Amino acid sequence: QVQLVESGGGLVQPGGSLRLSCVASGSIFSIKTMGWYRQAPGNERELVAFTTDGGSTYYADSVKGRFTISRDNAKNTVFLQMNSLKPEDTAVYTCNADIVSLPTISHTFWGQGTQVTVSS
Repeated sequence: QVQLVESGGGLVQPGGSLRLSCVASGSIFSIKTMGWYRQAPGNERELVAFTTDGGSTYYADSVKGRFTISRDNAKNTVFLQMNSLKPEDTAVYTCNADIVSLPTISHTFWGQGTQVTVSS
C-alpha cells in the first residue's frame, strides 16, 4: 500500500530555514500531484503549495517568495524549502499526494505530518 513519510520538521528561529521532504512508497504507477498543507492551532487546514506532474506549481500568498516546492519524480519525493521563516509559519505540515495505482485510477494520500515551530 502507499505510504507517505515526511521528515525535516523541527524548531527554527525566525528568519531561519527548513527543508521538508516527503517520500511516497508502495504501489505507485505515477504521481499526479504532490503538495503540502499546514494547520496551526485554532486555524483551518491551509494549502501551502503543490506541484503537478506537468510541472505547474501553486503557492499560498502567505508563503509565496519564501517557500519553494520541488519534486524528484525518480524518487517519488516532494520537497518544501522554507526560507525566511516567521512565527506564523508554525504549524503541523502534512504531505499530500494524488497517486495513480493503475491507469485512470488515482487516490489521495496523506502523511502523518511533521511539526514546524518558528520561535525566538
